[in-house]
Amino acid sequence: MTNNAQVDPKLLEILVCPVTKGPLDYDAAKGELVSRQAGLAYPIRDGIPIMLPDEARQIKADGGSTQP
Repeated sequence: MTNNAQVDPKLLEILVCPVTKGPLDYDAAKGELVSRQAGLAYPIRDGIPIMLPDEARQIKADGGSTQP
């Protein structure tokens, strides 16, 4: 798994959370796309966002994180 993979900015503009259909924030340090509305962080592996809710990591509302 590559955590610091770059994601095409145009792709980021069109991707939405599959759960809420809301916007995603790119966390380059963790290599994730974060849905604050759903409280989920979707991993990016080898430059490919894995947009499956079952693969997402739950995040806490206070900015901390938990593992699924």
